[in-house]
Amino acid sequence: MDAPTAGHSKALSLGALVTEGKTKKIFRINGSDLVSVVAKDDITAGDGAKHDVIPDKGRLATATTCNVFRLLKACGLPVAFEEQNSATSFIAPPCTMLPYEVVVRREAHGSALKRSPHFAKGQLFPKLLVEFYLKTKDKNWKNKPLVADDPLMQYEDGGAQIRLFNPAKPILGSEPFLVLQTAEVFGHPEEYKFFPEMRRIARQAFLVLERSWSLEAGTLVDFKVEFGFDAKGNLLLADVIDNDSWRVLENGAYIDKQVYRDGGGLDTVAAKYKQVADTTGHFRLPRQRIILWRGSESDNPEPFTKALGPLADLVQVVTCSIHKEPVAGAAILHELVQEVPDSIVIAFIGRSNGAGPTISAMSTIPVITVPASAKEFPEDVWSSLRAPSKVPVMTVLEPSNAVLAALQVLSARNPRIYAHVRSEIEDRTVNTIQV
Repeated sequence: MDAPTAGHSKALSLGALVTEGKTKKIFRINGSDLVSVVAKDDITAGDGAKHDVIPDKGRLATATTCNVFRLLKACGLPVAFEEQNSATSFIAPPCTMLPYEVVVRREAHGSALKRSPHFAKGQLFPKLLVEFYLKTKDKNWKNKPLVADDPLMQYEDGGAQIRLFNPAKPILGSEPFLVLQTAEVFGHPEEYKFFPEMRRIARQAFLVLERSWSLEAGTLVDFKVEFGFDAKGNLLLADVIDNDSWRVLENGAYIDKQVYRDGGGLDTVAAKYKQVADTTGHFRLPRQRIILWRGSESDNPEPFTKALGPLADLVQVVTCSIHKEPVAGAAILHELVQEVPDSIVIAFIGRSNGAGPTISAMSTIPVITVPASAKEFPEDVWSSLRAPSKVPVMTVLEPSNAVLAALQVLSARNPRIYAHVRSEIEDRTVNTIQV
């Protein structure tokens, strides 16, 4: 996730204009199957009713989007982004865009308050809300008049109808202003199959950015994203994610486009956009490691690596008897911590429940011990639990829980791990408020 260079900008030759929106243009790149997304200095609100030009906004928006997309890509999310090629543009695979805006909310702000007036501003949603809006223009959808652009969609996966609601009006107890058949919206008959995946990707992206902002003393409360299919039919998070795409709070005040919507001066708006571009430049994944310490080759690490799933790349397995070879073990431990200070040890050693406490006593990093013989010899657990002073070892019986404890510790500083851990929690969370 190193900072980009503009080394490719001179070598690229822009071809035909593919499309132009209110804040960006997309060009084909001659001699390539990629496109260049070029940001404009325009800023709009109210579906274009309010419009201004802020010098340098295109550069700041591009920096923000590229900072965000690099991070999401590093976290393994499918993103339509290759690299930044100039101060105001980045290279991406061309996508056939889907006509939806996917909004993810952690708190109630903006139109959510209009649709649910019983919410207090900032109402927290323990389980992220995911909403779909139909992307429209000029209050029209395929010659059908609309009461508002970008209406809120209600759609059950596999259903035959899409119900549309005015996003600025209370929704409880109201009827849709228009009901469309899926054939009037979907580009192909099985498009409904991608809705769960869009929700999953949008949630994961939000969680990654939620932790990233919290590490920079900001609070991400909502964002909107769009999706498209690349030439191979892969579903990608596409378009842009910049300061027009989200609401972010710092000390309770907006530092995003909401400042412009609320009538803030253009100089103030520009300062916020620069602040956000600079702050997202700090977004990154820290270098971390889980040291899985075993005493011999007979200690099977599979239960731990299996529990880690897609995060198994964090593990380094060490095989050394800390009792038979204490000097060698200490040397290995100190070298590993020197290489990656932000690490955690899980000690799983068949006949040596005292190994975890011993490693803990000589280390500055957290140590979790898993008494391997606890099921056959329950009394052995005491050698891990009754540790002497200055031996802050943690004891966990189940390998999967030991892994989760390690991930919880590391997730405080790692957006990728946080998204993994939090997503599983959200799967079993229920919002108790009526939404």
